[in-house]
Amino acid sequence: MLNERSLAVSQQCDDCPIRHRAVCARCESDELDRLEEIKYYRKFEAGQTVIWSGDRMDFVGSVVSGIATLTQTMEDGRTQMVGLLLPSDFVGRPGRSSAAYDVVATTDLVMCCFRKAPFEQMMSQTPHIAQRLLEMTLDELDAAREWMLVLGRKTAREKIASLLSIIARRDASINQRGADAPVAFELPLTREAMADYLGLTLETVSRQVSALKRDGVITLEGKRRVIVPDMGRLLEEAGDDADGGMVD
Repeated sequence: MLNERSLAVSQQCDDCPIRHRAVCARCESDELDRLEEIKYYRKFEAGQTVIWSGDRMDFVGSVVSGIATLTQTMEDGRTQMVGLLLPSDFVGRPGRSSAAYDVVATTDLVMCCFRKAPFEQMMSQTPHIAQRLLEMTLDELDAAREWMLVLGRKTAREKIASLLSIIARRDASINQRGADAPVAFELPLTREAMADYLGLTLETVSRQVSALKRDGVITLEGKRRVIVPDMGRLLEEAGDDADGGMVD
């Protein structure tokens, strides 16, 4: 179940920053009205658990703002971060009764939640909602396969650049910036968390971030604000195709 310590917040669909990317992106006004009847928003503070692995899931929903981590715990207590939830990413699976991973807010997090049973019913009656969710699930599968390459074959510098490019491109897509516009974002992970996620040491992460800054690939304002003057160059540092476009 959703963490009971979460706070209710209000948000209008017309002002939703992820509407163009979310599961409801193709909904007409009458369909949005139906979703409104089963929708609620929740806010979580940084570090707060949204849901624990194995808990009953009576909701599904999308990240509106902020970032969360997906973490799996082994029987001996060791944990591994297995994914990030960025704005517009979907949480939960229709037809699945329990959570597969711990979901923890990395930053302050706002989620748009739908009561699970009526959402599943609406999916069966509204094919383009099911189609949009399928597209998002396939994008998630592609991202997971891409991340296998990052972890398995890329150098430490390429791993750091890859993570930064994923966050930067998603930020640009959410804010509907042009491909050539400079991108600035708040880095949602501490360097310790980046090390855990990338399979690197803290010292290596710090050294590679400093090297990217020194070489002009990124600019840092304070500890967490990252500016990317040239996305093409960051993608080259990540070992990716600079013409690859935005992350879907």
